[in-house]
Amino acid sequence: MEKKLIYLDNNATTRVDDQVLEAMLPYLKEEYANPSSMYEFAKNPAHAMKEARGKLKDFFNAANEKEIIFTSCGSESANMAIRGVLNMNKNKKHIITTKVEHPCVLNLYQTLEKQGYSVDYIGVNSNGELDLAQLDEAINDDTALVSIMYANNETGVIYPIQKISEMIKRKNPHTKFFVDAVQVAGKIPIDVQDLGVDLLGISGHKFHAPKGVGALYCNSKTIITPLIIGGHQERGKRAGTENVPYIVGLGKAAEVATDFLKYEATEVKRLRDKLEAGILKNVYNARLNTGAALRVPNTTNIGFEYIEGELILLHLSDLGICASSGSACTSGSLEPSHVLRAMNVPFTAIHGSIRLSLSKYTTEQEIDYVNEVLPGIIEKIRNISPYQDELAELKKLKTH
Repeated sequence: MEKKLIYLDNNATTRVDDQVLEAMLPYLKEEYANPSSMYEFAKNPAHAMKEARGKLKDFFNAANEKEIIFTSCGSESANMAIRGVLNMNKNKKHIITTKVEHPCVLNLYQTLEKQGYSVDYIGVNSNGELDLAQLDEAINDDTALVSIMYANNETGVIYPIQKISEMIKRKNPHTKFFVDAVQVAGKIPIDVQDLGVDLLGISGHKFHAPKGVGALYCNSKTIITPLIIGGHQERGKRAGTENVPYIVGLGKAAEVATDFLKYEATEVKRLRDKLEAGILKNVYNARLNTGAALRVPNTTNIGFEYIEGELILLHLSDLGICASSGSACTSGSLEPSHVLRAMNVPFTAIHGSIRLSLSKYTTEQEIDYVNEVLPGIIEKIRNISPYQDELAELKKLKTH
């Protein structure tokens, strides 16, 4: 019998939408010309790129198509924004970010600290919400850049970007604000003008475009240096022959995602809430790590006390259920999640925490199946836990 696949790791990557693949195919086969070439054959790829740029402009509600730069991924978008801003402000050496950023940002800041930059890492509360008072206090005359994710990849917690933008401009109008929006693209609307951000990055494979393409919004008042130096492509901001099929795919994914935003906010959220409620009701050692924090509609992070998360994932995988214990970019690490550590999740639950992230392709039947099998998996793992006394005490507390 064929093993079923239930994919609940959409914050790691997503399935390419059929409409996206269909839009890409002509540019992989018939329309393969280099869009920078002068002859007639190159006109269609060049036009397709222009169309895709227009779709991204609409997706971000940017003021101008020239504010969209195509990249290869979210990590490149972040590196380009951060290094590009700092290179244009070499006399300023202060940066502000958070303790819960994605590794592609945190690791870059650790590198920059070795190069003489001073970095403030803003903390979060037990629900994963940012300490805005600490952020406000940290902004000073030497602050070149504030860099904060729109939503956390492990918990789904959304940060108040518009409020933060207003705070930055009030304290130091010369400070640039970069937002890593990789985990909100396609899940909630993005309006860069309303948010008041200077730079914002996304990655296609998180919202049903292929891996290997992303975009950076850089407003017209913000000048950055290129990360990749060479040819004239992307108005001199990013050298290298443009990846036309993937850029077309990104444009189509943005268009499709806009149409599905209401579905994400209602149906995907309903299924996420059903999954969450089923687990919390039927597993006495389960806790919702984010409490009542505002989150993207597809993500839940649940801690199972006194057991190992890796074992849960292996048992789920045996049944064809894909989930994760945090960022796919840190899956080789045995360290507990830096996000959950920053939230002061109790040590009893931090190693037993898993992330489940849905998509528009997730079905009711899949959620029902996970809710049916997960309690049995947890019970099996509880039975071999060395914390039997603690579990008995917890059960007594939860069932009374």
